[in-house]
Amino acid sequence: MNPKASVIVAGLAAALLSSPAGLCQQTPARANPENCPAEGFTGGFTRGCPQRQFANPADISAMMAALPDKPYAAPKSLRRVLVLGRAIGWVHTSIPLAAKMVEYLGDRTGAWMTTITYDAAAITPENLKQYDAIFLSSTTGEFLEDPSKAVTELRKRALLDFVKSGKGLAGIHAATDCYHTTGRATSAGAAPPQVTGTWPEFNEMIGGFFKFHWVYPTLIPVKIDDPKSPLNVMFPQRGYEIVDETYTFAQDSFSRKRVHVLTSVNYDKMSAEDKAKEPAATRRTDGDYALSYIQRVGNGRVFYEAHGHDEKVYFSRPFVLHMLAGIQYALGDLAADDSPSAK
Repeated sequence: MNPKASVIVAGLAAALLSSPAGLCQQTPARANPENCPAEGFTGGFTRGCPQRQFANPADISAMMAALPDKPYAAPKSLRRVLVLGRAIGWVHTSIPLAAKMVEYLGDRTGAWMTTITYDAAAITPENLKQYDAIFLSSTTGEFLEDPSKAVTELRKRALLDFVKSGKGLAGIHAATDCYHTTGRATSAGAAPPQVTGTWPEFNEMIGGFFKFHWVYPTLIPVKIDDPKSPLNVMFPQRGYEIVDETYTFAQDSFSRKRVHVLTSVNYDKMSAEDKAKEPAATRRTDGDYALSYIQRVGNGRVFYEAHGHDEKVYFSRPFVLHMLAGIQYALGDLAADDSPSAK
């Protein structure tokens, strides 16, 4: 496959609809429904229509106004980042804007060059040789799936080997809404079952998997877990607040014993009303809701940020700077303490 032929200039539809509250995001039907718009889906989520990949110029302009002029660390060599925006489950309209953020961050700061694709066929051992990091732009569901089981397994192994060999992986928002069961109740009034991962190696590598979200717009108080980290220098040490859809992870899928937490929900400052929105049957017992973190996987590095649902988040300079630092960490250019937060 010629990777240049798979480059798609990503963009963003203007309107974003919040997903309904629920225990887990439901995977839509695979067949395209009738009456799909020719230019691609334009709402907040799709149930099978093709993803729209053309930007709203106003959103791109607002995002570009938040971009910095220089990187946090000088690249050790010419870096290349592959952005994958394929979503098999729910499709966020912020996917293309996140992709353009990565592209323009690299262009503006000189930290990396970017290729954007919505084609999982780009994830092969041969094609990945030219890249230093992969960025998962709110991928959902079994995003590497192919009708051929052999091809699917090749892609999955290529992704794991890429990171473990010493390369980087960065993900935003729905990059953790992948490879897990739905956790939906089987009947009205029934307690929801526990959500379980379906690709343990990936679930562990990305740091956890989705079980519930506070819907957009919910005001979330954010705690800075590691004020000394170079990935957090853009935030006030006292923390900050953000309005977005906020993912939480299944109890056994996320652990501070594996990842180095950068930011988390300041749960003590959340209102009792917002806390009560999380279903009691699957509520975390530790009150620990990480938002961004890093970890070593083999010889490689992983960075994840849970926010990024709504387009307005990408207009925030501190948020964009956090993504710059996270990607530079994943590339191996920005050194940071990535030891587990709990022993």
